[in-house]
Amino acid sequence: MEWRDESLIIGLKKYGETSVIVEAMTRAHGRHLGLVKGGRSRKMQAFLQPGNSADLVWRARLDEHLGFFAVEPTRLRTARLMASAEALHAIGLIGALLRLLAERDPHPDLYDAATFIADHIDDEELPALIVRLEVDILTETGFGLDLSRCAATGDTRDLVYVSPKSGRAVSSGAGEPYRGRLLPLPPFLRQGGDPYEANGPSPGDIRDGFRLTEFFLIRDVFGPRGLGLPEARSAYLAELAKRADWAQ
Repeated sequence: MEWRDESLIIGLKKYGETSVIVEAMTRAHGRHLGLVKGGRSRKMQAFLQPGNSADLVWRARLDEHLGFFAVEPTRLRTARLMASAEALHAIGLIGALLRLLAERDPHPDLYDAATFIADHIDDEELPALIVRLEVDILTETGFGLDLSRCAATGDTRDLVYVSPKSGRAVSSGAGEPYRGRLLPLPPFLRQGGDPYEANGPSPGDIRDGFRLTEFFLIRDVFGPRGLGLPEARSAYLAELAKRADWAQ
């Protein structure tokens, strides 16, 4: 059996003396693993790094086998990642989120989102893009948030809260009596919100976004699997907290 696909490398594991098992998010074949012979050589280590993109050819005798990858690098981002602890932890977090997906289950939209973030790993908008990816992960794992209209009135305007029970947006008027029990909905996550809009989301909006996704990730995704939030997420948020404009 054989297929070719584009991919984003998200993980590596040593295998034997000279080889590695590469974990990649592919466009058409989902999160997939494959053995790369000689992957620990100096030449191959230069591009077999999380955050780099590559064209993969996978071969195996049977579909259920691990199989072998032939790797052709297409976009190297290692230098940009090594220049920023924030970027390194962001790539680690992307990998941890994508591991929530069943192996070999295609999610082309998530592949596109993860690759887009990798291409913009040193943009100021990176935190907002990570929050959006977490929202997308909730959707793809069956726990999508409905942020398009008010759960109480059906109104599409002035949406400023999210119900922790239903995961649906709530307007300012309908939510005011219960604001202490609702989660803030940052503007960049509302329908039509754009993390690249003028001036971008404020640090407060970003914090609200991470608090929102954290609540639902713990309750609906990680918690039921007996898992805590990934360490890469805590490390990434710790790096964000070091920003000069990140004061509470």
